[in-house]
Amino acid sequence: MTKKLSIWQQNVNKLPSCQHNLISNNLLANLGINLIALQEPTINPFNLTIASRDWMLIYPSVHGSTPNRTRAIMLIRLNISLDSWTQLDFPSSDVTVIQLKGM
Repeated sequence: MTKKLSIWQQNVNKLPSCQHNLISNNLLANLGINLIALQEPTINPFNLTIASRDWMLIYPSVHGSTPNRTRAIMLIRLNISLDSWTQLDFPSSDVTVIQLKGM
């Protein structure tokens, strides 16, 4: 059985209200979106971003060493098994990379 993977990509221009509205309502879930790729996410003074309980947040692999330079994040729906994807290292704050398995 083939599962459909739906991706939503958006630039939120570091606007907390835009990012919050996008991931906090059920619109993307109702559309069947499994993966959100955000450009220019908002990063707070604690070097974290806005997330919601329905999504697993993935920062670029270099976020820990250069959090103020993070320019891309991914969010994966929690109904996607942790066994079906792996984050890959990539030496840039502009890119978040995952590898999907068996989708």
